Amino acid sequence: MRSLGRHLLAEFYDCDSNILRDLETIREYLKKAAEVANATIVNWTFHQFSPQGVSGVVVIAESHLAIHTWPEYRYAAVDLFTCGEDVDPWRAFDFLKEKLKAKRTDVKEELRGRYSDIGIGDESKSKEVMKIGG
Repeated sequence: MRSLGRHLLAEFYDCDSNILRDLETIREYLKKAAEVANATIVNWTFHQFSPQGVSGVVVIAESHLAIHTWPEYRYAAVDLFTCGEDVDPWRAFDFLKEKLKAKRTDVKEELRGRYSDIGIGDESKSKEVMKIGG
């Protein structure tokens, strides 16, 4: 099934807690994950929590990559949302799994903007969408 984008919701367990508490390292890894996925970085922002933990977002031309870390639990929640045929969120996932030293992961993939749901490729549905929206 074709869609405008793919959104990976990833759980990283049993990670290296020293990595998860280090803002500079997390920023470097998330930006590199965007590059590995063949995405175009537009901007980024990261925040260091006290006493520990990092949250950050890398905005890409094709959507975003986000991370939230809990070093005390050796856990990171990661969203990898990409659009377009040339960007592969699974490459970013594999890169982060290795770099965070996750021993276990759980990941779900959601298709965003399914062509069949928004009327791409189905002229009658497209006309109906245009009628409702315009």
